[in-house]
Amino acid sequence: MKKIALMTIGMIIFSGMILGELSVANTPAANPAVSGKVIGGFRILPIEMTPDKLHLTVYRGDYIKFELNHAFRNPALSIPALAIDQKLSNNLAEAPYFKMKKTGTYPFVLGAVQGVIAVIEYRQPNYREVTAKEAAELINNISPLILDVRTPAEYQRGHLNDSVLIPVQNLQRRWKEIGTHKNQDILVYCATGNRSTVASKILIDNGFKRIYNMRYGIVNWNQNNYPVKR
Repeated sequence: MKKIALMTIGMIIFSGMILGELSVANTPAANPAVSGKVIGGFRILPIEMTPDKLHLTVYRGDYIKFELNHAFRNPALSIPALAIDQKLSNNLAEAPYFKMKKTGTYPFVLGAVQGVIAVIEYRQPNYREVTAKEAAELINNISPLILDVRTPAEYQRGHLNDSVLIPVQNLQRRWKEIGTHKNQDILVYCATGNRSTVASKILIDNGFKRIYNMRYGIVNWNQNNYPVKR
């Protein structure tokens, strides 16, 4: 009996170890530290004049702006792989922004400064990307709050039924309007899935627990001939 008991305990311990390994394997890998911070829907990247090569990390979907110190004089930004070649302004409000659509590693030159921008996917345990088909199933099965983060003009041209409009540029100061849903399911969408990724991070940073991002936006929704309200 003692031998059987010991074997049973051993099997329980072994099973627990396997389950623990599976749990870790299925947990999304932690994101590396990203550069800058999101303000008004833009990821602001402070840049100083330096002889060292800069290494910047941003999320796919970020709209980035470069915040230049006084040493810069309207320098040219070149990111050949992204077909970006444009002069920047030292005035952050007037500076152009650039949409990070695809993951990858992109060398850049900014005036006399050289560096690399790594564009990575956003991953968190309480965040999931879904297709339009999966989003439709979520709506039918669990009735999430549907958050549209496009512009009012885009919203008027067509939106998901019962969706709430808060443009991503305003979400940091208006998230409390949906604050009662912090522990509930929220489906976030935009046009093609970039702004909704930014919006999802803003919500998670403010304590929201169950975020679904419609990865390819209302464009993919329309391609599947799902209903929109006008």
